[in-house]
Amino acid sequence: MTMRFTYTGIEVRDLDQSIAFYRDVLGMEYAGRGKIEATGGEVAAFKAKGSEHVLEMNWYPDTKYHEGSELDHLAFECDNVEREVQRLLKAGATLARAVEVRPRYVVGFVKDPNGIWLELYEERKK
Repeated sequence: MTMRFTYTGIEVRDLDQSIAFYRDVLGMEYAGRGKIEATGGEVAAFKAKGSEHVLEMNWYPDTKYHEGSELDHLAFECDNVEREVQRLLKAGATLARAVEVRPRYVVGFVKDPNGIWLELYEERKK
C-alpha cells in the first residue's frame, strides 16, 4: 500500500465566515482559496502552526448541508489512483465518483464501508 494521509476536508455553510474564524480566532495559517471546477464550489486551506496536516474547507453551491454532514472527505496521496481505487473496491469500499484526470492531479473518490468519502489523488507527471 502506498497511500499517505495528507488532509481532512470539511464542508462549511459560509466560507468567508469560516475563513475568518479559523484564521483570526484560532490563529491557523491561511494557505489560500480557490474554485472547484468539478463542483462549482470553492475551497480554502489551513495549517496549524507546527503541523503539516491540512484542513481543507469546501463550500458547494447546491449543497444539502445539514448538521452532521460537516466531514466532507479524508484525503490520501498515492502513487497510482486507479490501482488504489480498485484495491479499495475489492476490500469493501464503494465508488463515489469516477476517477478524473485534472490538470495537476488524477483524483478518485470512494466511500468506506460506513459511507465516509475518501479522496485518492496523485500528482500528474509532466
